[in-house]
Amino acid sequence: MTRAWLIFLLLPFSASGHALESGAQHGRALLTRMCSHCHAVGETGRSPHPDAPAFRTFSEEKLYDEDFRERLLNGLSTMHPDMPTFHFREQDAQDAVDYLKWLRDRKVAK
Repeated sequence: MTRAWLIFLLLPFSASGHALESGAQHGRALLTRMCSHCHAVGETGRSPHPDAPAFRTFSEEKLYDEDFRERLLNGLSTMHPDMPTFHFREQDAQDAVDYLKWLRDRKVAK
């Protein structure tokens, strides 16, 4: 088996057949590091915190409105007393949004 073929087989594919782009991979790593102690950040699993929704369950209106990226940049916070406020750098905010959209698209395709 050629090396290129092996790499092809090991790539994580999205519902559309495209690999998770590097920005979205970075977003997944950021959200895993920053959020996974409370939220389920992947395609499966339960959130460790009973009041923290899994990212894959966020609705379109709640998560992907036009200003979500801006809220990440300016300081994402909620009324939940356990959730800290997060401030993302510009590229990190975009990468996080890209990963969450990829996660949403995976859920829709299933």
